[in-house]
Amino acid sequence: MPAAGGKRLRVRKDDVIQVRTSVETKAILNQAAALKGQKLSEFILDRARKEAESVILDQRAFFLDPETHQEFIRLLDAPAKPNAKLRERMNRKPLWER
Repeated sequence: MPAAGGKRLRVRKDDVIQVRTSVETKAILNQAAALKGQKLSEFILDRARKEAESVILDQRAFFLDPETHQEFIRLLDAPAKPNAKLRERMNRKPLWER
C-alpha cells in the first residue's frame, strides 16, 4: 500500500487464495505483471481487488448529469400509485428463488 512519500506500508498477510489456471492464462498474467514491474501474485491481487471494488461501487453509487438527477429526484418525490401490475410484481418471487 503506498504511503506518503511513495514508501510502501507493510500489511500483514495471513490468508491464502489458491487459483488453478491454464498454462496460457498464467503466461498472459506473467507477461502483464512483468510489464507493470510487479510479481505475479501482486499483479493478480491488485487487479482482482480493483475489479471487486468496482463491482461493489457499481451496486452502491451511480452518477447522473444535472438534468437526469432532477428527473430522478422528481420521480422519487412522486412515486407511482400502486396498481394491479405493480402489486403482482411486488408479490412475485425473485428470480433467484424460482
